[in-house]
Amino acid sequence: MSDAPNPVELQKALGGVDYPASVADLVSAAERNRADDSVLDALRGLPDQEYASPVEVNEAFSNEN
Repeated sequence: MSDAPNPVELQKALGGVDYPASVADLVSAAERNRADDSVLDALRGLPDQEYASPVEVNEAFSNEN
């Protein structure tokens, strides 16, 4: 997918997240940080689980793309 966000964009959108965080928590944070649609779509596509750290989010994102 050519419009997929890169890991830097993803983590910028997740500034201020308190971990562990659910997908809903990640999406809410990205919305507050005014992330673009590609970031929001990528977050919504992650497996529904608790993420313990930004590294886990990046790993899940990499596995999905």
